[in-house]
Amino acid sequence: MIAKSLTSGIVAGAAAGLLTGLLQLSFVQPVLLHAELYETGELVHRGAEAVSAQLEWSGIDPVRDGLSLLFSMLIFAGYGLLLSAAMALATADGASISPREGAVWGVCGFVAAQLAPAFSLPPEVPGSAHVDLSDRQVWWYATVAVTAVALWLLAFGRGHWRVPAAVVLLLAPHVIGAPQPEHFEGPVPQEIAALFASRALGAGLAGWVMLGAILAWLRRNAPEDLG
Repeated sequence: MIAKSLTSGIVAGAAAGLLTGLLQLSFVQPVLLHAELYETGELVHRGAEAVSAQLEWSGIDPVRDGLSLLFSMLIFAGYGLLLSAAMALATADGASISPREGAVWGVCGFVAAQLAPAFSLPPEVPGSAHVDLSDRQVWWYATVAVTAVALWLLAFGRGHWRVPAAVVLLLAPHVIGAPQPEHFEGPVPQEIAALFASRALGAGLAGWVMLGAILAWLRRNAPEDLG
């Protein structure tokens, strides 16, 4: 059973990571490469002539794009292991998770791992003002952890205290506040930065929904000797 849970998490994660990686290559990477032109000074937008807002496809770079896909698959394989462990805890407590319900689990994973942190620390384009990376990482991990606990309390907690406790946990990281630079600056137009953040989150949502649905299907239908 443990081997099936681990293998299902890895397989579902790899599949979801491949989908997410393809979406990122198609929709996120062109925005990122366009932003890099402003970071290097090849393009400017303040006090300069208007430039086209059309994001051009940069073509296929086998090494760069292959590594991007591999990295996405590895990241989501890790997410798959975590989500599979959470599903195992829920099923041990009597829950039955269909692929449709698995998609909802995926949405919850997206909220915990991407949407909640992005509420105060959104995805950033190259050239954005930075603060110490370690401080941001600590805040990110803490936010993911308390958000996941809050969602678990809302779904499976017992007692009247679970709702106020979940609300406190959801709000706490943002009340404390994410580490922010002293001054906001950067050469990239805000329209590109906003497009990058929205597309990154959109690709992440699609990947998490696919992860939850595939994982729930594998846990229900894959043979016990899987892996």
